Amino acid sequence: MTPMITTFDAALPNGITLACRAAGPEDAPCIVFLHGFPEAAFVWDEVMSRLAARFRCIAPDLRGFGASSAPPEVEAYRAKVLVGDLVGLVQHLGGAPLAMLVAHDWGGAVAWNLAAQKPLLLDRLLMINSPHPATFLRELRHNPAQQQASAYMNFLCRPDAAALLAENGYARLFGVFGDAAWLDEPTKARYRDVWNRGLEGALNYYRASPLKPPTKGDDEVMTLQLPPGFGTVTVPTQVLWGEADTALLPGLLDGLEGWLPHGRVRRVPGASHWIVHEQPALVADTIERWMAAEDPRPA
Repeated sequence: MTPMITTFDAALPNGITLACRAAGPEDAPCIVFLHGFPEAAFVWDEVMSRLAARFRCIAPDLRGFGASSAPPEVEAYRAKVLVGDLVGLVQHLGGAPLAMLVAHDWGGAVAWNLAAQKPLLLDRLLMINSPHPATFLRELRHNPAQQQASAYMNFLCRPDAAALLAENGYARLFGVFGDAAWLDEPTKARYRDVWNRGLEGALNYYRASPLKPPTKGDDEVMTLQLPPGFGTVTVPTQVLWGEADTALLPGLLDGLEGWLPHGRVRRVPGASHWIVHEQPALVADTIERWMAAEDPRPA
């Protein structure tokens, strides 16, 4: 029997409300799942259903996405503010630590910052095709292939991006998934329901971030200085990476161990950026194994 997915709204102390999907016993170890662009919490349903017999699984629509609050100001999507949403969500769910935080794409960008700044809020971290900010900064500055692969980010910052993405039944947005076997008509309908609520909040993630391919020599990404030690994640971390990702290239994994003293990387040949859809059983199995693994930190 497939576990039931329920929904609830998490009203945070900062005035933001996150629309959440949930599965599993309320007294079980809690795993939180963060989606990316252009998605929403529903993309985790199959993975959560596979885990719900043993874990309490929570997936929010991030700020700006789906049914969650979507402030209009670009500044409302800075990293510090987004981390505050997660801190508030952990408090709403009963307090730290989470058993695990699982994150993909933009959800991962927020999760990297949370894990680095607030390590006591989670016991384990699983990152799925989401680049560490330090390696992403390096590749955006110096790797022409990654600059080209990420060029779409500058398009998404255009003031008319939402209108262009909505044209012809969201043809451009569906195009980001490529020729995906998993993208059937019912799934497309779920995406349309999310996108019909508005795209500006989701696009503001790109507008607020300095991590975009440079278009001229004095762009912020070329002068950005990360503080010493910034981004070091002491939380036990596993990175699951679909190697056929055409937007986030495998070079982003080079040197990653320097920021993850208790980390490991699992590469998945042939899997794309959309590995959560392509191989949900693999994702769920990776979560279960990472939960059961011995703590790699010294006693």
